[in-house]
Amino acid sequence: MISVNNLRVEFNAKSLFDDVSFVINKKDRIALVGKNGVGKSTMLKIIYGIQNPTGGSVSKPQDITVGYLPQQLQLNDTCSLIEEARSAFNHISQLKSRIDYLNRQLAVRDDYESESYAKLIEEISHLNERLLIDGSDNYEAEIEKTLIGLGFLRTDFNRPTSEFSGGWRMRIELAKLLLRKPDILLLDEPTNHLDIESIQWLESFIINKSNAVVLVSHDRAFVDNVTNRTIEISCGKIYDYRVNYSKFIELRKERIEQQMRAFLNQQKQIQDTEDFIERFRYKATKSVQVQSRIKQLEKIKRIEVDEIDNSCINLRFPPAPRSGDYPIIADNLKKAYGEHIVFSSASFTLKRGDKVAFVGKNGEGKSTLVKCIMGEISYEGSLKIGHNVKIGYFAQNEAQLLDENKTVFETIDYVAVGDIRTKIRDILGAFMFGGEASDKKVKVLSGGEKTRLAMIRLLLEPVNLLVLDEPTNHLDMRTKDVLKQAISDFQGTVIIVSHDREFLDGLVSKVYEFGGGKVKEHLGGIYDFLQRKNIDSLRELERKINNDSLKSPENKYNSEEQELNTIETKEVRKLNYFEQKEREKAIKRAQKNVAIAEENISKIEQKLKEIENALSFSSADGSIYDNYSAVQKELENAMSIWELANIELDEISKN
Repeated sequence: MISVNNLRVEFNAKSLFDDVSFVINKKDRIALVGKNGVGKSTMLKIIYGIQNPTGGSVSKPQDITVGYLPQQLQLNDTCSLIEEARSAFNHISQLKSRIDYLNRQLAVRDDYESESYAKLIEEISHLNERLLIDGSDNYEAEIEKTLIGLGFLRTDFNRPTSEFSGGWRMRIELAKLLLRKPDILLLDEPTNHLDIESIQWLESFIINKSNAVVLVSHDRAFVDNVTNRTIEISCGKIYDYRVNYSKFIELRKERIEQQMRAFLNQQKQIQDTEDFIERFRYKATKSVQVQSRIKQLEKIKRIEVDEIDNSCINLRFPPAPRSGDYPIIADNLKKAYGEHIVFSSASFTLKRGDKVAFVGKNGEGKSTLVKCIMGEISYEGSLKIGHNVKIGYFAQNEAQLLDENKTVFETIDYVAVGDIRTKIRDILGAFMFGGEASDKKVKVLSGGEKTRLAMIRLLLEPVNLLVLDEPTNHLDMRTKDVLKQAISDFQGTVIIVSHDREFLDGLVSKVYEFGGGKVKEHLGGIYDFLQRKNIDSLRELERKINNDSLKSPENKYNSEEQELNTIETKEVRKLNYFEQKEREKAIKRAQKNVAIAEENISKIEQKLKEIENALSFSSADGSIYDNYSAVQKELENAMSIWELANIELDEISKN
């Protein structure tokens, strides 16, 4: 569908891509991988058309639709969540307006045999087909299903978008993008702000409903689950494999090993040939053999071993003065905004050297508590910072606070003081900003490079308490491993706000769970905590219902039988009886809706099967393909209605 031809990109006379070519086919799910700064986000921007290459071209059909989710975005803050989501279907409103306009024209014309009248009829027919394919009759259900799938509640639908945090705003834009169902999805770090439940929903959407996808992500599990092709960008070249990421790693290692063996064998052959030529060059009796060997040497096609990019960040936190035994003591801590209580009765003590994780859903107070510790916001209760505690703080939006007009060197030179200024070049080199890279403007850096640059501030002065709020966002897999090791080696105290299970595994010995306005302490590592909670996610901590606390029907009725001697209990039982009847009626209605939806799906599937049988004949009419697409869309809409009916049935059954 899209062809990238001889692409070349240069920044400040330095080549980012050189003669890169590949094709994106229908149903390709491609992972763009490589270390930070190699050009993954740049490649997505060029494919989408918002950045021009230095050379080469990107060819795509005019009627193809492309959706792009950038790392950073701006939302309209003048409407509600549901209104913003509906904007994804503006094209349907435009289609309907166009059809209404054409129908009004048709009503006043009587030149039925003219060519223009026939064209008018043809355009109306074409627009109606598009309207049917786009699912105009069911887009409200699609909106609701998509928003719920991405973690929003129905009570959120009428909230202004301005009330949502950056992570939730990213979900709003992702919802709009998925609702448009473009031919090609370009996703730049789509999982950075999603919990595991939403990630799994997105995985299912990409696998089952999307067309072609090109994504950049450092979430290894997500990439493995959804992609069937891996394109690595390294040293200005690409390596294209039609496998997922884990298989790509194995095949790449095998390819390098095979190339190396072939290279060494060829080098030995070349050396032997050159030795023969040198030994017998001046002997007349061997002149024929020498000339033959010279020609043979000239014809050899030299084997090249692909360059392996071994550059790596070198990170070590400087030693810090010893703090008191208890860097943080919180007692009955509470934070509220008006009537909304973020958390209350939070009491905990951190000992020197503790490494702990703050986990929970967005909006439950993790970053809020961090801001309380940093003294950025007021709170109720007691929060004591221990003796001689020096805090190094990495905020969630730290990278966005950088001045984009400064160079990398100027950014650090501006905040550095004292003797540390003599070591700026060394520090930048350790973070892969050595040489010319230190003269780059911040605005041309990738998301991962900005995160690395923001992290350098932590090294400008010794600290003994690290507070890291989502430090791994935008970092590539290798850099995350290096950061994890550096934190592990750090002798001070560490608080990490993160949803990256692999990053936290083996790093923290205590987990603080945020949810329901409470902060609960759990001893042990992150997987010990997850095992005890019997969940797979760091953000679905309140999803599980404690069914053990609910009385069984038998026990409930036995209890009522024992208390029938009081009038009050009889009245309560009577009330429960009517409530139960109403509940049973609601369940029956919901079950009926599910049954109707299932019957409708069965009919549509039968219709689809008949069309598929017709397609098996070579003489099938061309219009049957359009009909096939329309019925497929009709089936998707029916499945959406069925899913919503089941959700409603589940909710009624639980209450």
